[in-house]
Amino acid sequence: MIVAEDSALLRQGLARLLDDFGIEVVAELPDAERLLELVVAQRPDAVLLDIRMPPTHTDEGLRAARAVRARCPGTGVLLLSQYVETGDPVRALARDPRGFGYLLKDRVADADELLDALRRVATGGSAVDPRIVERLMNRARPGDTLDALTPREREVLGLMAEGRSNEAIARRLRVSGKTLETHVRSVFGKLCLEPTPDDHRRVLAVLAWLRV
Repeated sequence: MIVAEDSALLRQGLARLLDDFGIEVVAELPDAERLLELVVAQRPDAVLLDIRMPPTHTDEGLRAARAVRARCPGTGVLLLSQYVETGDPVRALARDPRGFGYLLKDRVADADELLDALRRVATGGSAVDPRIVERLMNRARPGDTLDALTPREREVLGLMAEGRSNEAIARRLRVSGKTLETHVRSVFGKLCLEPTPDDHRRVLAVLAWLRV
């Protein structure tokens, strides 16, 4: 694991937390300048980095993430942000959610949530902060298409957009796998999305739909 975060306190805290859970941190960086070089050399399972990094604190982290994904597709990338940003980070996710995640910084206070997100991106899955998904789902949409969904189907849609598998969603909602599959088919049907058992294609389709 490589941690890139300009705040020394947060960077050290993240490294200590990961170490406590048996995750080796091979490098800690205050900026994104040497990130790609170190990823190529170390080939970590995942990289945890801030979207806004020195020197301009705009999109250095996001650009570094794109470079890592292009050069080392086997390395998962989990972006952190202080703010709910649904522009470029979501567009990057919607292009290819495999091994890519996006969490708000205060989510790192929940160790289980952070570690789950890291494990998912490190194994080629995806992870999107629930508040990011909520913001996307609450935007005004032509025709109010989401109104066609039942409250349970909205829950299922949100969890799919977070990158969770059917098995994980069924556990979260405490329903059987068969019941969950029925909800998923209904969501895809009402939103006119092509049904697919592939988690990556499913997240891509849902995120692309939420961006409309």
